[in-house]
Amino acid sequence: MIRFEPREPASLGRMIAVSVAAAVVALILASVPMLFAGLNVFEAYGLMVKGAFGSVFAFTEMLTRATPLILTGLAAAVAFRAKLWNIGAEGQLYAGALAAVAVGTGMVSGPSYVLIPLVVLAGALAGGLVMLGPTLLKTRLGVDEVVTTLLLNFVILLFVQMMLEGPMKDPMGMGWPQSEPILDGAALPKLMNRMRIHWGLVIALVSTLGVYFLLKRTVWGFEIRAVGENAAAAKHAGIPVTATFVRVGLLSGALAGLAGVGEVAGLKGYLTADLSPGFGYSGIVVAMLAGLSPIGVVFAALFIASIFVGADSMSRATGVSNYLADLIVAMALLCVLVSGLFLRFRVRFIGVPRSREAAE
Repeated sequence: MIRFEPREPASLGRMIAVSVAAAVVALILASVPMLFAGLNVFEAYGLMVKGAFGSVFAFTEMLTRATPLILTGLAAAVAFRAKLWNIGAEGQLYAGALAAVAVGTGMVSGPSYVLIPLVVLAGALAGGLVMLGPTLLKTRLGVDEVVTTLLLNFVILLFVQMMLEGPMKDPMGMGWPQSEPILDGAALPKLMNRMRIHWGLVIALVSTLGVYFLLKRTVWGFEIRAVGENAAAAKHAGIPVTATFVRVGLLSGALAGLAGVGEVAGLKGYLTADLSPGFGYSGIVVAMLAGLSPIGVVFAALFIASIFVGADSMSRATGVSNYLADLIVAMALLCVLVSGLFLRFRVRFIGVPRSREAAE
């Protein structure tokens, strides 16, 4: 007979150790399909490391890929801390990108120091407003936010496609469904010449510090943690639960919206329907791998980004599909979930008592 007994809250060191162990186990499990594909596992992982860290270009590409993952990871981490299950970061990312393009392609004219803050603000506001609807439905009507945020991803993507085929379509785009390019004055500057890395990374790191300070050093952060631990007890203690959920929803959506701003204003320069390869969903893995820690999100995002970038390089060298990266990420999430179970509960094996008749 198996019985699960609650443990004491895990220390930070144990949570870090579990996350690292989950990542290592995911890599070990991913080696099985590599062997079936006829690859040398050590050589394949060596190619992945080289593809992500083997040169300045590879390293900056990894940081570029990590930038939206940091922001979507923060979006998930903040919401999950309050047990507001935001699965809609992908849609919020596209909403932020759409708003950034709308403002940055000529709606407002002015110098860079005016346009760039407006583009960033528009993207954050759009993402926050998208998350506001599911949050109010949860707090007012008890609607499950997992369902509403997940379905909104598809609604927003269809809306973006409609806009790119209609009023926001670039007349000079040779018929391709894409927006007009963002003005040079509204684009986020590059951090290094001849590299794609941009100031979106700085925004992501500043956001990380801001979220960390909010959660650890402010009354709002205490309220978020209290609501996440027990919303009923927090309400009894006088904490405004509904207002806390609304603030968390707005902040979570805004962070995801900033990821969209970085992709269009810092990297691509215009909006297409395939802007994101799933950054919003990968952000959930990042947040879980980080144990919902804002600082941990940065390291988890770097790990996931190195897997994606390294897998692309390994795929080109070996001919094996780069979908191996998706497999590793999925396994990492499963390992984190399983390890989280053992962090919260202790497993005890108890013998099944025999009946009196059987004993006799």
